[in-house]
Amino acid sequence: MSQKKQLSDRQIRQLKEHKYKSCGATLLDPIMQKYWVWLVEQIPIWVAPNTLTLAGLICNAVSSIFLIWYSADGRSEIAAWACVLAAVSLFVYQSLDAIDGKQARRTNSSTPLGELFDHGCDSLSTVFVVIGLNVATLVGERPELMFLSVFLSYSMFYLAHWQTYVSGTLRFGLLDVTEAQWSITICYLITALFGTSFWREQIPVYFPFFDLEWRYIPVFLLVGCSLMAAYSNLGVILNGGAGRNGSTVADSVSSFRFCHCSWPSVLLAPLRTSRSRRSS
Repeated sequence: MSQKKQLSDRQIRQLKEHKYKSCGATLLDPIMQKYWVWLVEQIPIWVAPNTLTLAGLICNAVSSIFLIWYSADGRSEIAAWACVLAAVSLFVYQSLDAIDGKQARRTNSSTPLGELFDHGCDSLSTVFVVIGLNVATLVGERPELMFLSVFLSYSMFYLAHWQTYVSGTLRFGLLDVTEAQWSITICYLITALFGTSFWREQIPVYFPFFDLEWRYIPVFLLVGCSLMAAYSNLGVILNGGAGRNGSTVADSVSSFRFCHCSWPSVLLAPLRTSRSRRSS
């Protein structure tokens, strides 16, 4: 029995003709680029770009699993070495993610499939990193805030690639993924130095009507960056039409929107159930 083609001949042709394009630079990119250019020259020419991409994903996954192992409920103390490991792993991931494309161009092995693999691994890393951050900063004590941070992080990732589908160019803002990764690294190191109890302490500044704890700062920053990113990306999406670059991504965009909006609810269901059991 013949199987239905997942992609039409036109889509396959457009996929072969696809070229990665990006524009813009974050505040830290000019500084980090010097390091990344040096680093890729240290990688043997026979190392495949996808190997670097996969290695970065594994680093994030393993370090996040250690954090969750110490604090499965998002409320427990975490060993300092696990937080240091998470910080180092995130730096390694950032470095490998920045040079895998350079390695592909260096070895003349750039392909649309490699770009898809890169962004797929980035999508998974987003989940691991944000959950690890929530655990390390005790946001897990507030499941609704943990849901919000995970949902917003994945929304930013999704909107960035949606506008890339519309415009054909991946755009970076002044405050983007590089700054976010360094901010998370700093949070990991703070937890390693002062323990998770630091995030329960109140900020020594007066706020009317409520007391503000340190753990709310990463969430507030995430909300602010998400709103700025959404404004920028939705401007391109709404004004640029759909499928200008002939991308095949749109063929599954409707079903992916549903998965994108619903999976955090499934992810956080155990946390909500656990809290309801404790209150009963």
